[in-house]
Amino acid sequence: MTTFSQPPSERETAPRTIFQRVLDILKRSSHAVELACRDPSRVEHLVSSLQLITECFRCLRNACIECCVNQNAIRNLDAVGVAVDLILLFRELRVEPEVLLPAFRCGLQFLGNIASRNEDSQAIVWVHAFPELFLSCLNHPDKKIVAYSSMILFTSLNSERMKELEENLNIAINVVEAHQKQPESEWPFLVITDHFLKSPELVKAMYAKMSNQERVTLLDLIIAKIVGEEPLTKDDIPVFLSHAELIASTFVDQCKIVLKLTAGQHADDEEVLATIRLLDVLCEMTANTDLLGYLQVYPGLLERVIDVLRLIHVTATDPTNIFSTSGCIKAEGDVANMAEGFRSHLIRLIGNMCYKNKDNQDKVNELDGIPLILDSCGLDDSNPFLTQWVVYAIRNLTEDNSQNQDLIARMEEQGLADASLLRKMGFEVEKRGDKLVLRATSTPPP
Repeated sequence: MTTFSQPPSERETAPRTIFQRVLDILKRSSHAVELACRDPSRVEHLVSSLQLITECFRCLRNACIECCVNQNAIRNLDAVGVAVDLILLFRELRVEPEVLLPAFRCGLQFLGNIASRNEDSQAIVWVHAFPELFLSCLNHPDKKIVAYSSMILFTSLNSERMKELEENLNIAINVVEAHQKQPESEWPFLVITDHFLKSPELVKAMYAKMSNQERVTLLDLIIAKIVGEEPLTKDDIPVFLSHAELIASTFVDQCKIVLKLTAGQHADDEEVLATIRLLDVLCEMTANTDLLGYLQVYPGLLERVIDVLRLIHVTATDPTNIFSTSGCIKAEGDVANMAEGFRSHLIRLIGNMCYKNKDNQDKVNELDGIPLILDSCGLDDSNPFLTQWVVYAIRNLTEDNSQNQDLIARMEEQGLADASLLRKMGFEVEKRGDKLVLRATSTPPP
């Protein structure tokens, strides 16, 4: 019967009575599994029953492939409830993995296939599977079990069911953890990017409950969504504006945690890494024109970025400091790389926030941020493209802003700004009567 249900022509003309017979076999075999869960001495006699269960699931799985008629017929026989109950028993069964896993996997594949493109089946699968099946399978040691249960979750989720996830955050967090462990697996990735990231309420609740390592994974996926080949849609923008509020507020509150690295405190490396990743997300969000305007006026964000840049600049005078251009620390490679690019990204974020924004340009001037940015320019192996981001920030700070231009021109005259450095950045100071003018050179910087 398994073979019979494979070709599409055979699949579509299968008599309904076949499915009833398969289900009867499945129920009888399920009874043997239930008895073995109660009495471990029966486990040694389960091999043939598990093989039979595997073939039943394969038959039902194959019959449901792109065949709504079969999906409906099998669903109406209550096969979904039988399958879920049996899969939940599998977690209690103490038997060799090579004996159990084929039946376990085929059962999950059946549930995924019966729910595929069939809203009525999706509703029934959700009723039976949520939350116990997902809690049992998403953290399973077998990669295929995790992938197939993620497939069922992806197929069954809709906007209404997303609200139920907010009350069962462990399921959502387990999906993030699954992606963290298996980044090559398609289904956990799709569940997060196509479902979770469309719910600001869920993301906010998840973020509060996650470990820092899980937060880094989630933030990486937010970046992947922003910079992906497909741009954010009109429907995505309001959602990502909500994400931007979460990211910005968290960074404003926690950004000084990064300074623990200056004191050689590496005990909370994951907390620091999560904070650094918040900055990475803000850089990508402010590079998106639809999100930029909101973040440019976010209370306290620009001020806090300049504060952190100044504190790092002061501590970087110590050659043993992790933020020093010649920094060296006695730690594992991941810790040493943690601060890589952090200063560059602070300056990049300042540049983005000042893009065609006079208020922010003036605010950076008021906070003495321009000398700080100019003084940050230099070769630094830990901050690739640092000079380029300084150039970018200065251009955005001086565009249509004569006050900022005059400040840099005066700095050059007083010897506070290196003329050769300004030329490398594509600027030069020209004296016109009693007035100093900063202007772009004819040769742009590399």
